[in-house]
Amino acid sequence: MTIGSVADIEGLKEIGKIVAVTIEKMKAYAEAGMTTRELDEYGGSVLESFGAVSAPKRDFHFPGHSCISVGRSIAHGIPGMYKLQEGDLLNIDVCAAKNGYIADSGSSFQLPPYDETVTELCRYTHQAMLNIIDSLRDGTKLNEIGRQMELEAKRGGYRVIRNLCSHGVGRAIHEEPNILPYYDKRDRRVLREGMVITVEPFFSTGADYADEQRDGWSLRLPRGSMAVQYEHTIIITKDKPIIVTVA
Repeated sequence: MTIGSVADIEGLKEIGKIVAVTIEKMKAYAEAGMTTRELDEYGGSVLESFGAVSAPKRDFHFPGHSCISVGRSIAHGIPGMYKLQEGDLLNIDVCAAKNGYIADSGSSFQLPPYDETVTELCRYTHQAMLNIIDSLRDGTKLNEIGRQMELEAKRGGYRVIRNLCSHGVGRAIHEEPNILPYYDKRDRRVLREGMVITVEPFFSTGADYADEQRDGWSLRLPRGSMAVQYEHTIIITKDKPIIVTVA
């Protein structure tokens, strides 16, 4: 999507805030012993209270209001009967719609007791996302996002998951441009004022790829690796981007 009016900005900010609040409420609600379906139903009730709906559920019949991935399942996890355990690493990804606008955000976190290795991976990846977002402007080469993701990951001793990308958003769940998480020197596209995109690094302790599972949705890492994801929906401007997925 490209912004065409002040109403577009306000509409994206509204759904972006709803998405952010939903994630924060779900993170606070999550506890050992509850199922991921219970957590998802709670998230669905929060969306409903704001007059919003899950965009993947509405548009693609995704079997949940949100994606909840646990452990080596790092993306598009289907909520179900799995009972959360102490120390679990979770990712909650909420993509929601209201009044014709869509925002997408994700956050990884661990249930107590906390493991310092997981805590640092989460902290580092979240900060890397903010660093990348802060550098983007009208006129920036689009492949700069992938270049910075690789550099940030390497600096922290991590790897990027190469088959999970950032993307355009705003009117549909996934729009152009598709944004690789690594540097492609052949990509000559440029970010322009008003473009609405996600920035979502997936940083891993070892794996480069995640494998699609038989359910047709969830993506899982091989044994011996873990990864986290953070995601914001942003609007490109001539100055610092506008992050719409904030509470």
